[in-house]
Amino acid sequence: MSGAVDLAPLKQRASAPPPPPAGDAAPGALAPVVDVTETTFETEVLQRSTQVPVIVDLWATWCEPCKQLSPLLEKLAVEAAGRWVLAKVDVDANPRIAQAFGVQSVPTVVAVAAGQPLADFQGVQPEPALRQWLDAIQQAVEGKLSGPPTGETQQQEPAVDPRFAAAEQALDEGDFAAAEAAYQQVLDSEPANADALSALRQVRFLARAQNIPDDAVVRADATPADLEAQLVAADAELFRQDPEAAFARLIAFVARSAGDERTAARTRLLELFELFDPAEPIVVTARRKLALALY
Repeated sequence: MSGAVDLAPLKQRASAPPPPPAGDAAPGALAPVVDVTETTFETEVLQRSTQVPVIVDLWATWCEPCKQLSPLLEKLAVEAAGRWVLAKVDVDANPRIAQAFGVQSVPTVVAVAAGQPLADFQGVQPEPALRQWLDAIQQAVEGKLSGPPTGETQQQEPAVDPRFAAAEQALDEGDFAAAEAAYQQVLDSEPANADALSALRQVRFLARAQNIPDDAVVRADATPADLEAQLVAADAELFRQDPEAAFARLIAFVARSAGDERTAARTRLLELFELFDPAEPIVVTARRKLALALY
């Protein structure tokens, strides 16, 4: 997940009830294969991975290699009988999940345990290699997860904050301004609400990203003294999952500028940092470089 954008907005999309799980499973047991959407991501991947490893298969309908890999994964998931769960994600229908995992190509497979990515690979793999990889995942988490549910007792789903409903509806409709206003309203009444703050930062970035021209980076490279061009290019690089390039661009501008323009570039860079876990190595390194550029 290094360099991937925060998963918080996906967690907040768990307000709708999940669809019935795919595959055959005994009452109270885990279904071996589930189709996952942005709405069910928290329940079926993050929460489920506290019980057993969740193998996330990121695929697309147009992807020929996916048609080879996915059936094999499904067969192995059925054989596993609940020791791990296969979560299938159509990246075209669920772009936020693909962005969160930093997907560069499909098929991409990510093992998630205890809410965190554990290992991943891209492309088609032969069955023996898949079995070996899955065995290594189970050995790595042995004794660290709660295990599959037993009997007919179902896990109680956590309550969802109803104040996020307006923002979620606005996001579904592509109305970023309304979503920003709704999250801001939550923060106005509860300034310490970390979920609302994280979501607000994401929405502001995604709203800007809708208007990035295709040649943003080319323009910025041709006009290194143009502050606005550098800001737009940094957004473009981050949106295409290249945060190192985005950070380096703005740090370089800070180093060679002064006054209000330097302040504006530094402010935008700090905003981009806030889209990530502050402990991410790329953020730690970039903060160090920014300090050197400033002093």
